[in-house]
Amino acid sequence: MKNLALSIFILVSLACNLNAQAVWSNKSRLMPDKLRKLPVGIMMTHDPNPCYPVLVADTFYWIHNTKAMALYQQLTVVACGSFIWYDESGWHDNMHYSLNDFSEAFGCANGILKKGKTYTYKRNIRFGTNAYGGDALWYIIAKDKNGKLYKGTALIETEANTQTTNN
Repeated sequence: MKNLALSIFILVSLACNLNAQAVWSNKSRLMPDKLRKLPVGIMMTHDPNPCYPVLVADTFYWIHNTKAMALYQQLTVVACGSFIWYDESGWHDNMHYSLNDFSEAFGCANGILKKGKTYTYKRNIRFGTNAYGGDALWYIIAKDKNGKLYKGTALIETEANTQTTNN
């Protein structure tokens, strides 16, 4: 039984590590593979950041807004999601939004980011029954009228404690 439990633990650890390697193969660079080498064309931010949990009944909620704005020209969203970092293995693939989900969440008709207009995902919420810290790298990939891809990224720090001080 001990050998079975150890084998399962090793397989799960390897699977988690392989997933991190699949999305972030070059550990000497910060960005996951999907985002590396794409030029920045979208400004993204989270507020508040860092984000502290609020306990309601038996569930912790990290509530923040996520904003996006095309910097130089109108862009059409082709991908939106996030990577999470919760342990030493690094970035793990996390959320993926369809064009419809993105459009609804950000109030952005047809996923078209107009130059200079801010689109806000109000009350972007992480939740769970355990309070643990971790980081999420949100991203948007969008294309211009010629099909050239651009990215926008924003890191959110979600903290484990409910304090709002810098302790």
